[in-house]
Amino acid sequence: MIKKWEDLPAFMKIPEVRPYWEVLYKKRGQLALKRVFDFSLSIILLIILAIPMAFIAFMVKREDHGPALYRQERVTTYGKHFRIHKFRTMVMNADSIGTAVTVGNDSRITRIGAKLRHFRLDEVPQLFDVISGNMSFVGTRPEAVKYVEKYQPEFYATLLMPAGITSEASIRYKDEETLLSVADDVDKVYVEEVLPAKMVWNLESVRRFRFLREILTMFRTVLAVMGKDYRKFQVTEKHNETTKGLAGK
Repeated sequence: MIKKWEDLPAFMKIPEVRPYWEVLYKKRGQLALKRVFDFSLSIILLIILAIPMAFIAFMVKREDHGPALYRQERVTTYGKHFRIHKFRTMVMNADSIGTAVTVGNDSRITRIGAKLRHFRLDEVPQLFDVISGNMSFVGTRPEAVKYVEKYQPEFYATLLMPAGITSEASIRYKDEETLLSVADDVDKVYVEEVLPAKMVWNLESVRRFRFLREILTMFRTVLAVMGKDYRKFQVTEKHNETTKGLAGK
């Protein structure tokens, strides 16, 4: 489930990525188990959620008669581009009238969309992306192409694994939209401040990858959606831990 170093894309064969690759390459068995788990659970959930998903799709279309699903190009393993599946939560021309990230009280969000976002139900169709292998239940959230193009070299290490529906960074930054709502230049603040802060958690998750840790992250995500606040650790402390850990390898 992970390529040999010589088979990685050229842009990833850099010193900043090598320590993370070495960690993951030693855990190929756990990565294979992760894939089996992702595929099996996705099939089961799609069967269970088929009727609720059909109802949500109906409600989305009923509000403004637009498409039920939103498809946007994102980036996953080894820099592969794919079109993510999500229930549409914004007006139909949202991409042309705003940024690729959403801010709090975004006027583009529909009435039904706000409810779906609150409970993260808009992300349920990503089960199709998990089945295809473009995504996993746990992993770095798939970024839009324009943000990946601004990655710092070390950030490419997150592309060693599939993008995820949830992650530790997602849990810690579940109020990201509120943080960005006060920014004058949303894209600039996201690239220069929010994205690097989230990447501290993402890189730490790659370095400390364990299949059982990912199961725990899934449970923590459910609790976070229900209201539990996990934002109690300082990002600077986490960054120091990550830096020390990699320095010792």
